[in-house]
Amino acid sequence: MIKSGLAGALALVGLSACTPTESAAPAAPAAEAAAPVEVAELPVAEDPVARGQYLVSITGCHDCHTAMTPTGPDMAHALQGGPLPFAPLAEMPWAPIAPSIAGLPEGWTEAEFTAFLSGGPRPSGVPVLPPMPPYAMNDADAKAVTAYIASLPRAE
Repeated sequence: MIKSGLAGALALVGLSACTPTESAAPAAPAAEAAAPVEVAELPVAEDPVARGQYLVSITGCHDCHTAMTPTGPDMAHALQGGPLPFAPLAEMPWAPIAPSIAGLPEGWTEAEFTAFLSGGPRPSGVPVLPPMPPYAMNDADAKAVTAYIASLPRAE
């Protein structure tokens, strides 16, 4: 009982910190606040390459697999690999160079890459090293990402 009373008191203190002061601008009338918001249409499922490009852009693939310039990813060499612009703070297994995945990783089939993105192992069975996260994409998304990556030119 004491713990829940303390938690309630702390919650009230926290909420009071969120209460606007009297000098705050008045709230907009309800009619103005309820204006409809247009949502950008996502790439359609009929174009797996466009869907894959969208998914790659939001999942952080370029953060490692695209070389960085002072202004951001070098999109002229998208997903062609390179040294990582960051490193772990503690000693750990680490891949300091991201491999090229443009045109699919060397020696991988589309089916193998799709399976990998769906949570499967690499064809060699060797686990990936951080910072590469494990993925568990649904089959449609994994196929779309594979289609996009396969459409890119390989690194020269």
